[in-house]
Amino acid sequence: MISTPVTTHAPRSGTTLIHVGFVLTGVMTTLLGPTLPILSVRWSLNDAQAGYLFTSQFASSIIGVAISSWLIQRRGYRLTLMLGMVLMGLGAGVLATASWKVGLTSVGVYGAGYGVASATSNLLISELNPTRRAAALNLLNFSWGIGAVGCPFLVAILQRANRMTVFWYGMALLLALEALCLALIRLPTLRSETRRPGTSRIWKTRLFPILGALFFVYVGTETSVGGWIASYARRIDVGPGTFWVMTPSFFWGALLVGRATAPLLLRRTRETNLASAGLVLSCLGIALLLVAHTMSPIVIGAMLAGLGLSSVFPINISLISRWFGDEGVRFGGVMFALAGLGGATLPWLVGLFSAQTGNLKAGLVVPFLGSTTMLVLYLANRAARGSAGS
Repeated sequence: MISTPVTTHAPRSGTTLIHVGFVLTGVMTTLLGPTLPILSVRWSLNDAQAGYLFTSQFASSIIGVAISSWLIQRRGYRLTLMLGMVLMGLGAGVLATASWKVGLTSVGVYGAGYGVASATSNLLISELNPTRRAAALNLLNFSWGIGAVGCPFLVAILQRANRMTVFWYGMALLLALEALCLALIRLPTLRSETRRPGTSRIWKTRLFPILGALFFVYVGTETSVGGWIASYARRIDVGPGTFWVMTPSFFWGALLVGRATAPLLLRRTRETNLASAGLVLSCLGIALLLVAHTMSPIVIGAMLAGLGLSSVFPINISLISRWFGDEGVRFGGVMFALAGLGGATLPWLVGLFSAQTGNLKAGLVVPFLGSTTMLVLYLANRAARGSAGS
């Protein structure tokens, strides 16, 4: 016997809270990007050391994903989401005045919360929308993008006023309020069903390693660009201003626009075709970043990369339920764990290559290769899809 979600509609207030929580999750997921140069100065870090912050966040998110997979089946979605919000709030509050070692740990704490909240929210929305998964997930991740876009602007304003502690404590308070609101609503529970015959064979199909690789490489690529672009811009824009702090917003803003328009495009084209076209655009954008010597190509390249990557992750998630059916919760946990592993590995490699070569451009080759790899995997999927049932 296994537990699978009851695919009934959540109350409107519940759906709204899920989206609000995902806005806050978007802020917490991406805040290392605009704050990395600030934290590097505070703690006197080189690029290799700074890369460990991404490793801490996303390695811990793997633990969060594992917790969510276990907790969803035993306590349902509501308690699981509440735990994610509490962990993110705790990490944000501690980071306000933390030393390097304590700060590294607090990043891990909110990373675990991100893993819980991200996996749970995506799987819940997917289950609540069985006939329009890709569109619903794009809208959910649109909410995530609002937080990702707004984060650098908030950091720029508060950094200019030397009030960054307001940001950390403010996020801790908002996340605590979100957890409290979740405690007051109802969300779908779980029921037991008999395992479908033959689902163990899913592990042996070509679809599983392809989709697993897509999750691993996507999150690593997205985090590498969004997480390092402010540091990259800071080394080109050496003036006294804070425009460099806001450069991640161009990346996340384009990603936001892409996720808002994806549901319309999906009415006219197949999911995998849209993702493949986006990855071509992402490769072009990152290539432009690699040849940039002024801020203008950085802004344009960031926007192209964000727009190109925008639909890939929601489409990856929609493929979990499409390919694995009722086993989606179990296999979804594995996929989100692989995503966290990618986020822990690829951005760290960016910092490592930058430190070894003395040039952050060398590090940004990593996300370029990531986009190229995903494009190849999506094209290979056309052949793999036919063997799904073998």
